[in-house]
Amino acid sequence: MTDHSVFVIDDDQAMRDSLLMLLRGEGIRARDFASAMQFLEQLPDDKSACVITDLRMPQIEGSELIQRLKALKGEAWPVIVITGHADVPLAVQLMKAGVVDFIEKPFDPNRILEAVRGCLSALARQGVESEAREQTAARLASLTPRERQVFDALIDGKSNKEIALALDISPRTVEIFRAKVMQKMQAQSLSMLVRLGLSVADA
Repeated sequence: MTDHSVFVIDDDQAMRDSLLMLLRGEGIRARDFASAMQFLEQLPDDKSACVITDLRMPQIEGSELIQRLKALKGEAWPVIVITGHADVPLAVQLMKAGVVDFIEKPFDPNRILEAVRGCLSALARQGVESEAREQTAARLASLTPRERQVFDALIDGKSNKEIALALDISPRTVEIFRAKVMQKMQAQSLSMLVRLGLSVADA
């Protein structure tokens, strides 16, 4: 069983049942919705998830749903489109809108599974990276103002002597603060400390 859900949106009951059987048979948590309207009204609160949607549906079409999901969830909810009415301009338009895959009906079940697994793997990586950034930010917040100054200087590539001069303290005191920073940030080396600093800066 995966950590992320897959939401199937299609007004064709047989198609939904087929996809649910396929996904659940692979241990993937899946749930279906008969329309984009129903999906939006009952919008799950998952932080991240994969969405499989048809394009031509009553009330709200798939293209509008994709735009709404992009505004609501951004990259956290990747969308796979399945449609029996495909053409190149539409495919390009959807890919530019952020759709991760575009699959024509009738489709090979392995093609769907490949696309879904790709989405779920990407979400898992994002989850691990997000958790790591949160842990780094929490450690950073535990630094005292002086330790934070030393941390920032180390990330900027300054030597102990340069830091001592800039902060008007002795090089020995810088070494003490540096050791505390390394301990609090759980960094075994200066290069690891720099990577941690960059990961927070890029977030």
